[in-house]
Amino acid sequence: MAEALLRTHRLVKRFGGLIATDGVSIDVRDGELHALIGPNGAGKTTLIAQLSGQQRPDSGRVEFDGRDITALDMPARARRGLTRSFQITSVLPEFTALQNVALAVQAHAGHSFRFLANARRDRRLREPAFAGLELVGLGNRAQILASSLSHGERRQLEIAMALAGEPRLLLLDEPMAGMGPDESARMVDLLRSLKGQRGMLLVEHDMDAVFALADRISVLVYGRVIATGTAAEIRADPEVRQAYLGDDSGT
Repeated sequence: MAEALLRTHRLVKRFGGLIATDGVSIDVRDGELHALIGPNGAGKTTLIAQLSGQQRPDSGRVEFDGRDITALDMPARARRGLTRSFQITSVLPEFTALQNVALAVQAHAGHSFRFLANARRDRRLREPAFAGLELVGLGNRAQILASSLSHGERRQLEIAMALAGEPRLLLLDEPMAGMGPDESARMVDLLRSLKGQRGMLLVEHDMDAVFALADRISVLVYGRVIATGTAAEIRADPEVRQAYLGDDSGT
């Protein structure tokens, strides 16, 4: 069994009288795709924000690769290999798909975005950028402006940009939101192809995708993890079925 790459210890985050995460302890193993599911308002996005460094927990601890990273900001966590897909940079609609990924490669190398011309011309940036596009299935769309890409293709592009830093763990917050069936199927295939190469924590409402992809699933309800297990274990858990999946989910 792989060691835990990411581990949280009783994370608590309050917004006034609302407890968004209430003692959350989870772990994601190296190379595992771990899904986080739960109803709207369960605290999933707040938890992802705490893991990425966007928000600081009120109490509790975040460990990555055996080190306490609770006090680190987002750039410092990204440098250690913990990346939230859309936090590398926003997609720039006036740039091609290739130029967007080249900019992400440039940023991960520690350069400023003022060197935009370099991202257009520098082979040291363009070659790994094109490899990233090939990896996510956009190699034939490299020269297309991001503004002309479909919604699903832009989400694929965001993942290519996140992968530019060769992260050990990807935090993916609803990558299939707003997609049609064909686009969702392509995203499932993409995430499946990445399994085993790096850890992934996936927040997603598409249960078909979750059950098809996840090695393990954690269920968050009212800020608390009520169950963690395989897809079969989660489907069969009576508390999960009552709280989220519905009484007929196991049929």
